[in-house]
Amino acid sequence: MKTQRVVFQVIVAYAFLLLGVAVEVASGQITVNGGNITLAVTTAFAGSEPMAVTNTITTVRYQKQAVVTKITVATICPGQKFNLGVSATAVGGGTPAPQVTLMNGMLATDFITGIPPRPPGGFLTASLQYVASSTFAQGNSAELGDDVHTVTYTLIAQ
Repeated sequence: MKTQRVVFQVIVAYAFLLLGVAVEVASGQITVNGGNITLAVTTAFAGSEPMAVTNTITTVRYQKQAVVTKITVATICPGQKFNLGVSATAVGGGTPAPQVTLMNGMLATDFITGIPPRPPGGFLTASLQYVASSTFAQGNSAELGDDVHTVTYTLIAQ
């Protein structure tokens, strides 16, 4: 039985940007809680593909702004070999996108859209669900090394 182990260390970074609107997004208006995570993908049955692994221990906390906003997601993972996706669940405000496939160097992709303007001091949260997967054809971490993603969430005017 061939066993495959793929480790994804997801390092979360934060970025703040508003385009074309005179609204300032200050530090602390979007945060990711739960720290860095490690996901290990292994086989479950002889002859089968490795089973995907899900992690739901992190959350994103974001402050409503004076205008309708959205959160985008992007990743940097030089030499990416394996599959990683993220989705938002239990979203406190706005509309979550379907699962976003995280690919090295991808353009920022809409993650939560339509976040309504604030009443003063309004913070919202959403759970982050990371799903890591691999196939035998992709190889394994022992041979190729781990994927290390730096995932960036950006709060911007919509």
